[in-house]
Amino acid sequence: MVAGVGFRRGTSAAAIIEAVQAALADAGRAGQKPDALATAAFKADEPAFCEAAEKLGVPLVAVTTAKLESVAEKLLTRSERVKDAVGTASVAEAAALAAAGRNARLAGPRVATKSATCALAIGDGP
Repeated sequence: MVAGVGFRRGTSAAAIIEAVQAALADAGRAGQKPDALATAAFKADEPAFCEAAEKLGVPLVAVTTAKLESVAEKLLTRSERVKDAVGTASVAEAAALAAAGRNARLAGPRVATKSATCALAIGDGP
C-alpha cells in the first residue's frame, strides 16, 4: 500500500503525517503504515516530505509528471486548481496509483487536511 501525498511548499512533516494517518483511518487501517510515501517529482525535494518518510520509516517515491498523467483515468477526484497550478489534475491520488505499480487501485478518494492531501493505493508493485 502506497500513500500518495500532495502539499503546499513549506508544509511541515507533521502535517504530511497527519494527512497520511487520516487517510489510513478513513480506509479502516488506523495504526498501520504504508509501504512507501509518494509525491510528484517536483515536490520530492521538499524537506518535510523527506522527513515525513523518515519518521514513518518508509521509502520515498518521486513520481514524474508523465507517470502522474498516465493514471488519470483511475482518479476519483480531480482539481482544476491543481491542474492549473502544476499541470496535472491530481497529485496525491495519481502519485499513489503510479507508485503502487501494476493493477493499482485507490483504497478511496483522497483525504484533505488543512495543508496536505493523502490517498492510498494498492497494487502489484513497480
